[in-house]
Amino acid sequence: MDRQIQKKILKPDYRRIYNDLIDRRYPERKMEFKSILDKKALSTLEVIKLNQRIFGGNEYFISNQKHRSYDKKAILEILDYQKINKLNNKQLALKFNMSRNTIGKWKKIFL
Repeated sequence: MDRQIQKKILKPDYRRIYNDLIDRRYPERKMEFKSILDKKALSTLEVIKLNQRIFGGNEYFISNQKHRSYDKKAILEILDYQKINKLNNKQLALKFNMSRNTIGKWKKIFL
């Protein structure tokens, strides 16, 4: 048996999740998010931006930030954002609500 088993990486369907969330909780704001939710798939940064626009400084949003994960593409986009806007690690950490140490580690790995 020389079959190679390919592992399929399953990702949540964020577009569907946020569509349902907006339909149930904020139906009056559906048009505000239409352009983002009409895309076939959402990138990690688009999910973060959408989350911030929906929940803002909401207590739920603030307490749920520990459980984020980023793919390589998102990490590189965040580091590019830092270069373009000439931010230091602390400023970038505040912008994306993450640890300075995380950003430093990413820079060591990817740059």
